[in-house]
Amino acid sequence: MPLCGPIRMEFSNTAPIKPLNQRARIEPATIDDLPRLVDLTMALFEIEEDFHPDRRKQERGLRAILEQPNRGRIFVVRTDYEIMGMVNVLFTISTAMGGFVILLEDVIIHPDFRRQGYGSQLVDYVIAFAQRKDFKRITLLTDKISEESQRFFESLDFHHSHMIPMRRTFGD
Repeated sequence: MPLCGPIRMEFSNTAPIKPLNQRARIEPATIDDLPRLVDLTMALFEIEEDFHPDRRKQERGLRAILEQPNRGRIFVVRTDYEIMGMVNVLFTISTAMGGFVILLEDVIIHPDFRRQGYGSQLVDYVIAFAQRKDFKRITLLTDKISEESQRFFESLDFHHSHMIPMRRTFGD
């Protein structure tokens, strides 16, 4: 894709479904999944120091991603009956990398399904998606105080960066 002229992201609105076992599979979330996605992000933000759960805000943000797939995707681990976990990937452009990159956010597996490999399989799915779509990098933020979270991502070949996040927020 040339780097001059109008930028147009051409990612299909769907991704392949990956069966994990007889009962679980990874696939793109749909708008019908929104209530469960909100529940999962609420649970995640209850344990993260930098964020405060707000059902209205989480629903608005998740809906924006689901309704505008050119901005990102939400992938879920699900059975026929429930969503067990999710990950949110946002698309942006890196001038350093000379192409599209992913910001990986909101990796969460419901506590009832943790330590069964679903989190690793979900992140591996995102890595395969990024490689298939020719993204140049995946960046994520993890809690500085959570050594368990850092070890999890390190086990999936993510490395610490010399960059540190800084924020300026607006509004409530």
